[in-house]
This record gives sequence, C-alpha cells and structure tokens, in this order.
Amino acid sequence: MTAARTVEVVPSLLSADLSRLAAELRRVQEGGAEWVAVDVMDGHFVPNLSFGPDLVRAVKRLSPLRLDVHLMVTNPETAAPWLIKAGADRVIFHIEACGDAPALLRALRAQGVAAGVAVKPGTPAERLLPLLGEADLALVMTVEPGFGGAAFLDAMLPKIAAVRRVLDEGGLPCRLQVDGGINLETVEAVAGAGAEILIAGHGVFGNPDPAGAIRTLRAKAQAAYSGRAG
Repeated sequence: MTAARTVEVVPSLLSADLSRLAAELRRVQEGGAEWVAVDVMDGHFVPNLSFGPDLVRAVKRLSPLRLDVHLMVTNPETAAPWLIKAGADRVIFHIEACGDAPALLRALRAQGVAAGVAVKPGTPAERLLPLLGEADLALVMTVEPGFGGAAFLDAMLPKIAAVRRVLDEGGLPCRLQVDGGINLETVEAVAGAGAEILIAGHGVFGNPDPAGAIRTLRAKAQAAYSGRAG
C-alpha cells in the first residue's frame, strides 16, 4: 500500500461571497488553503452559468493562492487557453465533453499547467481509467455538476475507491480529486476511499469560520486517508 500523501482542501469560489472577494480569499488562506477552485460553467454542459477568465485574473491580482479551474463546458479545447492566459495553474476538463482526451491533456501540459480529467456521476470509472497514466489529476464528481450545495452521492464512493486502487497498483503519480458535497459529515468517507484533493464550497464558505472549517476538514481527511494507507 502506498504511503499517504498530504491531503488538500480546496475552497470553491462558487460558494464564496464575491462582493467581498479579497476578504474571502484572506480567510481561506488563514486556514492554510494553498489553492482555490474556479468552476467555469457555460449553461450547456451543465444547467448554470458561472465564472470565466475575469474572475481568474481578479484572484491573481488579490491573492497568492493558486487556481484550480474546472471546465464544465462543451468546448474545453477552446476555453482552456483563455483560462490559462488569465492565470490558471491547473485545468480540469470533462471526458464527456472532449473528443480526444489524451491530446487535450498533452496540450494543457504543454501550456505549462497541470492537466486533469473529470467524470460526472453517471459516467463509469472505466472511462477514466485509461487516462490515469497521462493525467496529473483525476476528478470524480460526487454531485451532479451545476450548482453549489448539492447533496453528496454515497454511491460514488466505490468509484473513488476503484480509481484509487488503479492508481496505487500502477504506482501512478496522478492525484485523485473529488468535488461535490464535501463537508464535516462526508469528508472522512471520501478521504477513506482514497481521495487526496477535496473541493469544498458550502462546507467552507457556508461556515461562519471558513479558516477553521478548512483546518477541521483537512485534519479529518488526512487522518482518514492516512489510516487507509496503513
């Protein structure tokens, strides 16, 4: 069994109060966050419209936090360069929206960012597994993407565990990320199944003390992940 890595809790700005963005960024940084997540939605691939390059540029101006950009769009090949130019540090696209995922992973990495691939809840892990050798990150969605605050889907835990098993057995450096419904009630199950990067929106910004929420989530997640690793 592989030695435990350091678990990351990445606050999602989808749940932040954007009218006080600088303060929100400071609060999560105080909690030890090194990344924030920006969800880019086009109203076609998912039933919502959200952020774009302008928010990425704003975060870059306001904070040293690195940016995890999740493309929930029908045209990731076209959209990715816009976000990279704006300052994204890692870019994750959906396999369901991409005709040639290996080529896009290589193209993203050639542009100097970490490259990840995501699957919706209804997409089986088998679609993701052949890409683990080329991806820097593999993202398993544990809610239907589109809106923040959705309830965690327990049925996704076996999918997380299946991806983790392939990563461990192959000794692959690809990191396993989970997004959707991460909070104090779900974080231990998710990390115990093998997730090491946890995207948390309402679970952080819905707490009156976001910095404390990050510290608590990370401690619970690290203990569960480390316990799983032996």
